[in-house]
Amino acid sequence: MAKAKAAPKKTAPKKTTKPHALKIAVPPREKLDPATQAYFAKCDEKIGFVPNVLLSYSFDQKKLRAFSEMYNELMLGESGLSKLEREMIAVVVSSINHCFYCLTAHGAAVRQISGDPKLGELMVMNYRAADLAPKLRAALDFAAKLTETPAKMVEADREALRKAGWSDRDIWDIAATVSFYNMSNRMAAAIEMQPNDEYHGAFR
Repeated sequence: MAKAKAAPKKTAPKKTTKPHALKIAVPPREKLDPATQAYFAKCDEKIGFVPNVLLSYSFDQKKLRAFSEMYNELMLGESGLSKLEREMIAVVVSSINHCFYCLTAHGAAVRQISGDPKLGELMVMNYRAADLAPKLRAALDFAAKLTETPAKMVEADREALRKAGWSDRDIWDIAATVSFYNMSNRMAAAIEMQPNDEYHGAFR
């Protein structure tokens, strides 16, 4: 008697992470305006996925553009701060604020740019334990104070940055980056924004 053929195994659908806890649907890609579709296609091309922070904003494309333009200018625009230094500021701010999304996403960025997974993890846990140049440490100390006790910022804090080698334009960029991530952290906490699964194992 011939054996019955085993039923073909069903392939489980790929699990996707819901970007946040609010009952606001992420619009289908084809419903987005051409500029946003092109932006998301560039994300797919460069990193293989669209970050959930962008999907979270996509229900209101005006807000998405404002957010992404500010991010791109702060993190990729011309500055006396390197891309790695800006990512480290993002991680320090997010560590103080216990922001799961930003720690996961920007911790991966620190691992990628530095090529040092240990440094990425150490920055997430406690930047003060890392072996950093005095100039960078001064910037991160400024970022930590501005995040924890903004009302206590005084001229001595700015002067400490100048003495470490930062220009006044650099101080503006440091402060703007700190401020942006404090805003982002609070939005992520408010809506329980979830990092993309791809971030967790990246660049380790």
